[in-house]
Amino acid sequence: MPKPGRIFLSHSAKDRSLVERLARLLDDHKLRYFYSRRHILGAQQWHDEIGKALARCDWFVLVLSPDAVASKWVKHELLFALEDRAYEGHIVVLDYHRARYKKLSWTLHSVQWVDFRHGFDGGCRELLRVWNKEYRPVQGKGKQTPGSKKAG
Repeated sequence: MPKPGRIFLSHSAKDRSLVERLARLLDDHKLRYFYSRRHILGAQQWHDEIGKALARCDWFVLVLSPDAVASKWVKHELLFALEDRAYEGHIVVLDYHRARYKKLSWTLHSVQWVDFRHGFDGGCRELLRVWNKEYRPVQGKGKQTPGSKKAG
């Protein structure tokens, strides 16, 4: 698979802790992404910015959980991606918590799935393989690797 130009992270706000870790992972592996919490400033029109980001991105990553299934915004984002040719073959579902995915779309069984239910590191390794990247926890000054704790 080709390296993505920009990845759209679709998620429920209630899954923020995982999405924050994913954002750090993508930063550490030099992958560009759109994450609403980081890329929409307070005064911007949230709805319009989401639409612009969906139009700019070429990969769609869905963090699947019961909260994501219950989110009307996640459903709107997913339906956009499923209908946009730019995302054809570029949709990945991160199976974070077992959820009734058919409530979002009965077609999700036909896209790529990555299992995050058995650990963050294994899920990251599998996700990065989608883009032919090797998972490497990044350690350095002021950086935390996913799953590590700051000394204190």
